[in-house]
Amino acid sequence: MQPDAALATVVGKDPLPRTELTKKLWEYIRKHELQDPKEKRNIRADENLLAVFDGKKVVSMGEQAPSLKQAGLCVLDGLWVELGRGSSAGCLS
Repeated sequence: MQPDAALATVVGKDPLPRTELTKKLWEYIRKHELQDPKEKRNIRADENLLAVFDGKKVVSMGEQAPSLKQAGLCVLDGLWVELGRGSSAGCLS
């Protein structure tokens, strides 16, 4: 899958399988300590993730950010999970 411009700032501009994109996204979040230490279901956006999360400073598990939706991913139970293309089943819009 080809990351859009917002997601490319986090995972790079080259096409990646969704599994690798998910891995790189979590590496970025862990490296920058963006998972809320008290409320693990929340990811705090830094400058790069603000664009991915549509300007939201905090995204909770179950929310689906536009850049991730395009990638066929959403956050559930602490993990980005793959969805069928165009599907948002199991994720909140």
